[in-house]
Amino acid sequence: MTDHAEEQRNELEAIESIYPDSFTVLSENPTVFTITVTSDIGEHGKTVEATLKFNYTEKYPDEPPLFEIYSQENLEDRDVEELLLLLEKEAEANLGMVMIFTLVTAVQERLNEIVDLMKNRREEEKRQKEKEAEEAEKVAFHGTIVTIENFLAWKARFDLDMAELRRKRQKEEEQSGKPKVTGKQLFERDHNLDTSDIQFLEDAGNSVEVDESLFQEIEDLDLEEDDPDFAPLEIGSDDD
Repeated sequence: MTDHAEEQRNELEAIESIYPDSFTVLSENPTVFTITVTSDIGEHGKTVEATLKFNYTEKYPDEPPLFEIYSQENLEDRDVEELLLLLEKEAEANLGMVMIFTLVTAVQERLNEIVDLMKNRREEEKRQKEKEAEEAEKVAFHGTIVTIENFLAWKARFDLDMAELRRKRQKEEEQSGKPKVTGKQLFERDHNLDTSDIQFLEDAGNSVEVDESLFQEIEDLDLEEDDPDFAPLEIGSDDD
């Protein structure tokens, strides 16, 4: 019969001697302890670290110990998930044998890999940010590409806005009691409108010349309005 308690005591003594500076006992009954694992020094002197918490079960090592990432430094969430999966895999592979040293060694190797990958991650993040900035610049320069779908959507919004604007203006006119002014009435009230277009063109630097011969007095035109057979549309036709 396997003496699980004896195996656990022997392993605990060995672990304490191997990791004297990073081993901490949290509880003796049940046996709970932590081991802090730090990676080798990476780029710019940066390291990653994970503190592993182990809890001996009654039948350990014939069943795996309970474990968790007690704390960590400079690790991403996906790194923590990978470490937990690694611990689970190693524990299943070493059932029947004391395994704490094996589990800690596997985590140590993985942390060294992570610190080496951190440079590649930063470079990838930099490339991704540059790509996003480039795409944003293209959109700002070229604007939104017009398609049938987004044009129709814009047209529908525009029509609604214009209808609402007309409704508000009509309501304001009704509330003010002012009659609606036609274009003819505007010209009758302000004779400056007669030359407003010409003045606008001249202000813009365009020289405007008016051929006054094109504008004759209405009474100079021989329209023969008294002739009942007079048909203006037939003047100059090929049938004459």
